[in-house]
Amino acid sequence: MRELARAKVNLTLHVTGRRPDGLHMLDSLVVFADLGDVVEVEAGSRLSLAIGGPFGSGIGATPDNLVLRAARHLGVSGALRLTKALPVSSGIGGGSADAAATIRAMSRLHGLTLPAAADLTRLGADVPVCLASVPTRMRGIGEVLQPVPTLPPVWLVLVNPGVGMATPAVFARLDHADNAPMDMPDSFGDFDGFVKWLTRQRNDLQFPAEQLSPVIGEVLTALNQDAPFARMSGSGATCFGLYAEQAAALRAADRVRHAHPGWWVAAAPVGR
Repeated sequence: MRELARAKVNLTLHVTGRRPDGLHMLDSLVVFADLGDVVEVEAGSRLSLAIGGPFGSGIGATPDNLVLRAARHLGVSGALRLTKALPVSSGIGGGSADAAATIRAMSRLHGLTLPAAADLTRLGADVPVCLASVPTRMRGIGEVLQPVPTLPPVWLVLVNPGVGMATPAVFARLDHADNAPMDMPDSFGDFDGFVKWLTRQRNDLQFPAEQLSPVIGEVLTALNQDAPFARMSGSGATCFGLYAEQAAALRAADRVRHAHPGWWVAAAPVGR
């Protein structure tokens, strides 16, 4: 069984409150790029995990690895292999997407019904939305998932400057948590209309993340040279540029890659 753990991109991220237990309430438009890590599973009498890929050295097959935790959540065994193609701690849901892909693959292998998405928040706030990996409005602490109007065709250029961001540290820099939610329309319209709507929304974590890692501002400057719209995803440091056409996205990715050879750069369409 082989599953693609698609990169999760927060096109918006509004922090709308904080619960008594300290967890933040969010309102976010989440989409998924057609690229990501790969999870492979084979039948086996015990649970094991091997890790490889360009970013495999950044994580370990320790008991708290989200892939192993996801398998234990299902109560199943098998031999798992994770090919890590996405940067670690980069704001595009790599670990959560890996956990969700593990649940999909292990459920198919063992003939299980997929668990309810809302039951997966114990694995992480982004795991529920990553289970289906389709454009979704994510609210609450990640457990309230709602369908969204059909998106126009969109291409992403994802750029990470090689900086890992600790999500708690970014939230700690947030001035206030009681911000306005998204203004969700009945329709996004064409690409230009979608971008116009996005400009009126926010990522409330972008400014505090830039305070911690000013290089995020450099990434956004690089993308804004030709992207109709650019913003940081999640708690950073990965940023995205949006393009209406594949050719424009590929040109932009080549330009940024050439100008900043130390940065991770990838172009992909938004899955629909």
